[in-house]
Amino acid sequence: MAELATLLDALAAEGHVVDRLLADLPDSGWAAPTPAAGWTVAHQIAHLAWTDHQALLAVTDPPGFAAQMAELLAADPLGFVDTGARDWARTDPAPLRTRWRQGRADLAAALAALPPGARVTWYGPPMSAASMATARIMETWAHGYDLADALGVVPEPTHRLRHVAHLGVRTRDFAFHVHGLDAPTEEFAVELTAPDGQPWRWGPDAAAQRVTGPALDFCLLVTQRRHRADLAGAAVGVDADRWLDVAQAFAGPPGGGRAPGRVTGGAR
Repeated sequence: MAELATLLDALAAEGHVVDRLLADLPDSGWAAPTPAAGWTVAHQIAHLAWTDHQALLAVTDPPGFAAQMAELLAADPLGFVDTGARDWARTDPAPLRTRWRQGRADLAAALAALPPGARVTWYGPPMSAASMATARIMETWAHGYDLADALGVVPEPTHRLRHVAHLGVRTRDFAFHVHGLDAPTEEFAVELTAPDGQPWRWGPDAAAQRVTGPALDFCLLVTQRRHRADLAGAAVGVDADRWLDVAQAFAGPPGGGRAPGRVTGGAR
């Protein structure tokens, strides 16, 4: 429960970062394009709000979520997330922002109320409350980065990047599988440099396959906010090198990523 409380605090903090980006934005600014192809500021917030709503439904009404999930997957298995963002983005900026604020608060409260050991049905494998909170941190941070890019702001990296990096490490096998590749059987060593200069480590120290680099760059890579060619980082071993080409911390089909040398591109 202490871990979950820490994660929910981090999720709230990432939400406040996004809120501050929007604080002085006029209504006309919500139509501004962001690096995600075809998505405006409104689409970014609508996506976060819609996904929080879906997660809240999964936590509070599992049968209702399962029924809705079946309908969405049957109707548009690859595009229903984009459709949700597009539909909710039609809401005017003020009520959309209110909807997002209330939805993220409601989801945090629902996750905090789950009994220990509870699993939440989701579009992939069932998730613990902690895993769901971590996924929402990743999404909020990644889409917040898109908003910052669109508004010409350089976000300050914080210790909360560790949660995004952790999810990036934990989704290694998923990234291989979603690209039609066999996941490596051996563990990798991952050592990242935190914003304060301290090392963050995962995996056995003696692993032959290794990934190193700045935590921020690793997080930008696994959320596909920058192309690998534009980021610092190194891989030792064929499998580790391949992983950095396909890394994807978010659920769904393979992301399009961003073109080298450009902020804009396909990943949403």
